[in-house]
Amino acid sequence: MKPADLEKWLATDESRSAGQHGEGGESTGHASGRRIVDILRTGRKGLSDDDYAHMRKVVGYIRRHLAQRPSGDVRDTRWRHSLMNWGHDPLGDAS
Repeated sequence: MKPADLEKWLATDESRSAGQHGEGGESTGHASGRRIVDILRTGRKGLSDDDYAHMRKVVGYIRRHLAQRPSGDVRDTRWRHSLMNWGHDPLGDAS
C-alpha cells in the first residue's frame, strides 16, 4: 500500500478494531502501520537500523499471515484488515 492509502485505511473503524489490542488500546498492527507510513515517507538515507529491523518484522508477519488465508471471500474479514494494518492489501487492485 502507498503511504497515503495506508494512512487513510488506519483512520477507519475497521482498522482500529482489527488485531490484538494491548493495554493502550491500539493494536500491534495499527501501531506498526503508523510506523510504516513514517518509514515509507522517509528517504532511504534517513532510515535507521531500527527502521530496517521493523520492516523485516513486517515482511515476516505478512508472509506468515498470508499462509493462513481463510477460504472464501476475504474482502471484509479481520484477516484482510489485519494485513492492511501492516501495509499489505491481499486483494491489491481487486479491492
